[in-house]
Amino acid sequence: MSEEEKSGDGVRAVERALDILMAFTPGDRELTAGELLKRVDLSRPTLYRLLRTLENKGFIVSSGDPQRFALGASVAQLAHVWGAGLDIAAVAAPMLRRLWEETGETVALLVHEGNDRLCVAELPSAQPLSFKRGVGHRENVARGASGRVILAHLPAPEAYVEKEDATPAKLQALRKRLEKVRVDGFEVSRDELIKGAVAVAVPVFLGDGQVIGSLAVFGPGVRVDEARVATFAQLLKAESTRLSQALGQRQ
Repeated sequence: MSEEEKSGDGVRAVERALDILMAFTPGDRELTAGELLKRVDLSRPTLYRLLRTLENKGFIVSSGDPQRFALGASVAQLAHVWGAGLDIAAVAAPMLRRLWEETGETVALLVHEGNDRLCVAELPSAQPLSFKRGVGHRENVARGASGRVILAHLPAPEAYVEKEDATPAKLQALRKRLEKVRVDGFEVSRDELIKGAVAVAVPVFLGDGQVIGSLAVFGPGVRVDEARVATFAQLLKAESTRLSQALGQRQ
């Protein structure tokens, strides 16, 4: 066998090993060999050979009888290294720029931090009448469209609500609103945090399906009517999908 042929075989083996790792989804704690074979185009002997190699390097762990397989500590190590060097604002820059050019309004990226959502990037509208909050602005995650669209995808959302808004009636209304956000895929607020302002926002996710923040467009109510809200929502969804995929979410 020539060196070129050996190299080609090696590349194919790497591709197949990566296919096995990528076969796991956020909902999979463990998978059997049979379940993996339904997701990857491999023979059973090849699958087991590659699983042994991945297990030797810590990327796969196996247990039980019948044998089941899960992602190992080496995957977590790579995720930690990747996350430590992640600059979400830099990753989101092209998405924000497109939104800014297409909407003509202020656009922002916000991340979930504790009980708040924090603005980490903003492109202010060039129009004389516009709204902006500025990088570093922080608000409770239960307030405003850009917060609630995050809250809708957090476990136990009631825990983030400020005391004065935690009455039974207000919590019930919030639960119904968050359910609508999850169904619609976006949230809208009018005159909520700034008089005369309209905000449209969508969630952003990491590769494990965890919500990390939101993308939002802010504009004055005199320009942002229902038709523009619908347009903004579609544009935001498209850019959020691109950003979430850049952050590791599977297509």
